[in-house]
Amino acid sequence: MGTKQNIYHIDYWRYSFYAHVFTSIFVLPAGFTQFNSAFFGKAWHRRLGMLYVLTVLFISAPTGFLMGLHANGGLASKASFVLLSSLWFITTLLAFTTAKKRKFIGHGEWMLYSYALTLSAITFRLIALGFDLLDIQVRPQEVYVTTAWLSWVPNIIIAHLMIKMGFIKNLFKKYLQNSETA
Repeated sequence: MGTKQNIYHIDYWRYSFYAHVFTSIFVLPAGFTQFNSAFFGKAWHRRLGMLYVLTVLFISAPTGFLMGLHANGGLASKASFVLLSSLWFITTLLAFTTAKKRKFIGHGEWMLYSYALTLSAITFRLIALGFDLLDIQVRPQEVYVTTAWLSWVPNIIIAHLMIKMGFIKNLFKKYLQNSETA
């Protein structure tokens, strides 16, 4: 919070910050459980999925957007965080609408993209830690801008590669095989 003293007085930013941080304790574990085929077709999958979707759509992504407007690092990092939160909202909404249409493979693919964006919170901190541990000598603003983009762009690329390699289709196939033998 030391770097946020110049904007901490802005009420909507401060409320957004606390809401965003608080909801991460629900979004991160709720999303993680959704890729376990043992949960598919069960009430738990729907309940945790709705918790994830509603939290991302109505709290986490909108507050991330508002916080992104005031990000450190200038226009480049602001653009990264605003784009991240916008894509997070869109991919989560698409995941929800494809599930409603009972297009479950498409639903899983959109959820993988959404969760890849969710994981940017962890990726951001790991990359920042890497800069510290490796003692890379660059200006703090350059570290922040680089970390802002590297926290989510590689995640999306990895999610895309996983989809192209059939991760979601194989996961769904595994669920169908398990449900036939049960």
